[in-house]
Amino acid sequence: MTARSPAADDGSDEALALLRDARPAPGPPGESRPQGQDRAEPAARPAPRHRASAWADARNVAARAGRAAPARSHRVPLDQALGEILTEPLTALTDLPSFDTSAMDGWAVAGPGPWEVQDGGVLAGHAAPGALADGEAVRIATGARIPAGATAVIRSEHARTDEARTQLQADRVVLHGQDIRPRGQECRSGDVLLPATALVTPAVLGLAAAAGYDELATVPRPRVEILVLGDELLTRGLPHDGLIRDALGPMLGFWLRALGAEVIGTRRLKDDAGALLAAVTGSSADLVITTGGTASGPVDHVHPVLHKAGAELLVDGVAVRPGHPMLLAQIGVTKHLVGLPGNPLAAVSGLLTLAEPLLRELAHRARAVTYTAPLRNEVQGHPHDTRLVPVVHRAERVVPLHYNGPAMLRGIAAADGLAVVPPGGARAGQEVEILDLPWAQAGPGEGCFT
Repeated sequence: MTARSPAADDGSDEALALLRDARPAPGPPGESRPQGQDRAEPAARPAPRHRASAWADARNVAARAGRAAPARSHRVPLDQALGEILTEPLTALTDLPSFDTSAMDGWAVAGPGPWEVQDGGVLAGHAAPGALADGEAVRIATGARIPAGATAVIRSEHARTDEARTQLQADRVVLHGQDIRPRGQECRSGDVLLPATALVTPAVLGLAAAAGYDELATVPRPRVEILVLGDELLTRGLPHDGLIRDALGPMLGFWLRALGAEVIGTRRLKDDAGALLAAVTGSSADLVITTGGTASGPVDHVHPVLHKAGAELLVDGVAVRPGHPMLLAQIGVTKHLVGLPGNPLAAVSGLLTLAEPLLRELAHRARAVTYTAPLRNEVQGHPHDTRLVPVVHRAERVVPLHYNGPAMLRGIAAADGLAVVPPGGARAGQEVEILDLPWAQAGPGEGCFT
């Protein structure tokens, strides 16, 4: 995969003016202490916590957890299968087409011309027409069944009748079989049209319908429930009296759907350990997403709740900025929990680091093709941790965006990807891995089904 086609350089940067002109958020080391939903994103430390996983390792752990989950399959009507993965090959249930059909509006003719025009015409969807004898012609519509004895179809614009409309002549050479779609031209009954593991796209739905299917066997979308935690969060109006707007509740559901999940609900909980324990253990979801509460503050209840629930921590902290205190846990055999930091951009980091690989494997979707692109500008790095920095593609390079602090969404809202910046930073022109945002992915066979 390569970088996107560049926009014209003379005007493409106008939209970035506000982003570029602003003073960048201080980056690590010395990363500023987060504001608002900040209890989940502690200040940078000179070295990563001993238990924090390397960023790439954390993604691999999440993917392995998804692959290890019990295989699932269901049969659903065609209109419910979009975006899911086939668990059985798509085998033709009929010949396509199932009878000889006309590929054009025109005349069905038998033998060499000129031809005697027969009364009436042949329309799509009607019963088998009468047979034609040599030297006869009849009007025919696209998709209509070819009369027995017909040897070709002449397009309307390539033939003419006499004044009495009883004789037909062609304006050009008529080839045997022209503009006739013979039975089985596309496939024969029993042919494998697509293998298991194919993504159900709109075109696949059309093919399945044409091949005789009313429903498909697919991998169900992983069911996800979102728990937004915090006493300080408002759902309406302006921030006031120490309260702030919930930025994650409106965002996460749509983002997770773009990652292939079925979001069964978004609930808002106060900072109450008992309520959180009941919500986590009582959820019917395959994956529970929590926001905030993953650090070690006085109201950070996620770790104690997971301990009480008998969960196994698979990832407990990741050496990445923003998003350091994210976590992944397994509860029982089939349920997982991804704990996202409360800061918005840190939560996005957690989505792409842990939730995306887990959901991809649960849904049996193919991994997007990874690629690199050169940076247009230098990016400051953290001394020990990977950084994820919002970028846009411009003139075959990626431009790092400002407003990339843990609590900020302004940069990611203008971005089409995140640059994976290694510890120590990256110089201008250096190739770095790019994580496309779900709506910007261009990998083969992938799509966004929201």
